[in-house]
Amino acid sequence: MPAIESQTKGRDDGAEKTSGKQARSPLARLALAAFAALGIASLLFIIGFVRFLWLVPGDEIALEGKADGIAVLTGGASRIADAIELLAAGRGQRLLITGVNRATNEREIARLTPQYAKTIKCCVDIDRSALNTVGNAAETRRWAEERGFKSLIIVTSNYHIPRAMAELAHQLPGIRLVPYPVVTSKGGTIWSNGAIARLLFTEYLKYIVSVVRIRLEPTA
Repeated sequence: MPAIESQTKGRDDGAEKTSGKQARSPLARLALAAFAALGIASLLFIIGFVRFLWLVPGDEIALEGKADGIAVLTGGASRIADAIELLAAGRGQRLLITGVNRATNEREIARLTPQYAKTIKCCVDIDRSALNTVGNAAETRRWAEERGFKSLIIVTSNYHIPRAMAELAHQLPGIRLVPYPVVTSKGGTIWSNGAIARLLFTEYLKYIVSVVRIRLEPTA
């Protein structure tokens, strides 16, 4: 009898353990799936960041040829100066400076490149309504359509190029866009300069938001 009771008790204990494992298995599978999804998402995020870094030009380029117009997205004085120099060199018929502070006037812009004062007076248009990159793209579209331009040189900082080009391509699907990156951060690579790393990482997050929003909304 003791032997039989011992065997019965052993079977009961085994059944309870098996039952416990089965009861926990759905939660375990759910946790495993969550960890797997988190790992895949993290990997995709890292791969996307590496691709984003590849899209950011490391050096300024030498433009070949011309475009109908030039648009510069404000955010740094060097962007505007470079755009005015392109206009003076005959790279485009007119220049749009989009996102200018409402308190900024033509004279203040002319002070950046006083040697091109006449060019600025005759061939520069100023947009003060755009408050962000989406607004820059919308105003650039309006400006280009009013003048019948079919090609544009886009001037902005190198780290801003991927997001700016995505927004502009969405707003201007029928216009040829030529990026002109302005490289202002000369302090080293992303791996050696924390400020550059933070700037690029922040811009990458903004780029993701822009790409997702663009894919969810219809072409303008």
